[in-house]
Amino acid sequence: MSAASCRLDWETEGHSWPYRQHSQFVTSGRLTWHLQFHGPADAPLILLLHGTGASGHSWQRLVPLLAERYRLMIPDLPGHGFTTARGRTDLSLDGMAMALRALLDQLGLVPDTVIGHSAGGPIAIVLSGMLDPPPRRVIGINGAYLPIRGNRIFSPLAKALFANPLSAAAFALLTRATPLAGNLLASTGSRINRESSDIYRRLMRMPGHVQGALGMMAAWDLGTLDDRMRKLDMPLILIAARDDPMVPDNNSRHVAKLTPHARLILTGHGGHLLHESEPAQVCGWIEQAMAEPAPNPEAGP
Repeated sequence: MSAASCRLDWETEGHSWPYRQHSQFVTSGRLTWHLQFHGPADAPLILLLHGTGASGHSWQRLVPLLAERYRLMIPDLPGHGFTTARGRTDLSLDGMAMALRALLDQLGLVPDTVIGHSAGGPIAIVLSGMLDPPPRRVIGINGAYLPIRGNRIFSPLAKALFANPLSAAAFALLTRATPLAGNLLASTGSRINRESSDIYRRLMRMPGHVQGALGMMAAWDLGTLDDRMRKLDMPLILIAARDDPMVPDNNSRHVAKLTPHARLILTGHGGHLLHESEPAQVCGWIEQAMAEPAPNPEAGP
């Protein structure tokens, strides 16, 4: 497989991409970002960050519900989807956050709210600590704030797989020839629409995208996240599904105990891809959070 065919090609795969007309490509440092913008240019800006192995498409069912009142910025994270890099890029938690900060600085944008799903949750928290001025609030949806179970085994394995490009190619080949992609989607515990399911399958068949996901997992280190959350001086809304088989709701429960201005919202169903399976419900929680005033740090206890 040629290097060019290892990644999604906008001229072919992009023709049927959701909301293609809202896409643009912006180069910042070593990265060429695939971004989508929706909603009024003068409305409060919400930055939406997807999780490992996904792409910005995972927000597609929330777009029509939020874009009437808010400006939405939806990137494909480094190594994912149509975002590409010249040479190696830092796929660690801090590396992702710094790359996003550089992009926002270049565009002259200040998010009012940062929302992250799964691994996008920790990125949203770290990024928010880097921004000046900071966002008014952070929202996590089934956020992956704790190390994965078996991390002592998994992390070295991910590093080894990431170091060998043939691993990503083999995984992509398996998803083409076996039911692997369908099994992985079923393991999310979510019922999503056919369009999104097809896109996930396409992503998993691309070695470049798989390599990006492996690189993110190999570089993932949540060792300092608890300390950062204790210092988070803004509202943190934690939305979690009790039936998420991939990221248990104890991740959000843990963070709610640490963070001074945290609010926990638990739902009984929806699975890991809660924002895709229950977009209207998630939209309602987001709009409720957006309507709440941020705490005044000068007011004191």
